[in-house]
Formats: sequence, structure tokens, C-alpha cells
Amino acid sequence: MTTYVALLRGINVGGKKRVPMQTLRELLSGMGCGSVRTHLNSGNAVFTHPGTDPDELARELERAIERELGFAVTCMVRDADDIRRVVDADPFAGREADPARYVVTFLAGPAGAEAVAGVDAAAYAPEEFVLAGRELYVYYADGIRDAKLTKVLTERRLGTAGTGRNWNTVTKLAAMAQETQQTEEPAAAGE
Repeated sequence: MTTYVALLRGINVGGKKRVPMQTLRELLSGMGCGSVRTHLNSGNAVFTHPGTDPDELARELERAIERELGFAVTCMVRDADDIRRVVDADPFAGREADPARYVVTFLAGPAGAEAVAGVDAAAYAPEEFVLAGRELYVYYADGIRDAKLTKVLTERRLGTAGTGRNWNTVTKLAAMAQETQQTEEPAAAGE
């Protein structure tokens, strides 16, 4: 069994695309997932599954949501090791940074460096960003509400869908995934 993290895009915001976390847990369980736990109401779940393709799990979850709730939701699924890699690769590590103003956008596919080549980072200071394959790390020093980079680092520019989580959520999901892995490994060894 592999431990995964599912990240749903654009749900439970302003009363639109309501996905109760109980429903999300039930949908994942119906897909053969085990040890299903959710975090917050924004569409974060940690679970185990025997499958080895996180992108296929994302598509299966998208189909299940559309079938059950009648609307489309973009889902990203990453395995626990990938979430740990995202945390370990923190480009802003070692600095004082408000984790509520630090966002990682998980991308459905890789965005090449050419996608942001024309963005003059100095023009957006004190906001900062680092594009690293399937993640976009952005630090909104003055807060996200009036951030200039949100209008520039769009899905259209990046060429792929994405969903953002603040640093507190990212690190919590990594911890939850690690706990699940540690719980599942001894259980699997005893079978």
C-alpha cells in the first residue's frame, strides 16, 4: 500500500462546489482507499491505496466527485514521498517567513522554466517565487489579498492547472502522510 495526499482545487469557497469532507472520505473509501483522513475543509485528504499511479487516482477521484455531486473538480494526488520532497526542497528555508503568507501551488503537470522566463521578479518584490517542476513556491510578504504575482502566475501562463496550499497546510499534510506510512508499514509487515 502506498500513502497518498489528495488536493482538491476550488471547493467549498463562497458556497460553490460544496464537497463535505465526510463525502470526500466516503468517495475515497469507495475507490478502495484505506486509512482515509481529511484536513481542513478545503479538500485535503491523506489515504492509502494499492495503486501506483497518482495521476490515475486523481482522475478516478475527479470522476467519482462528478458522478456523486454533479460537478467537475480538478484533483491533484501526490504520494507521501513526493509531499516530503516538496517540504525538504523549501526554497525559502532558513528565513523568517510567515507560513500563512507562503503558498505552494501543486501543479497537475510540470511547468517549464520558459513559463516564467518573462516575469521580472524584481518588479514584484517583496513577493518572491520559485518554480520547481510541478510546484510553484510563492512568498507573499505583504499578504495574498492584494498580491501582484497572483495576477501574473496564472494557470494560463504556467500551462497547467494548479491548487495552492499555505505552508502550514503543506507541512501538516506531510506529517499526516508520514504518520500514515509509519502506521501502515508495521501492519503490512505483520500480514
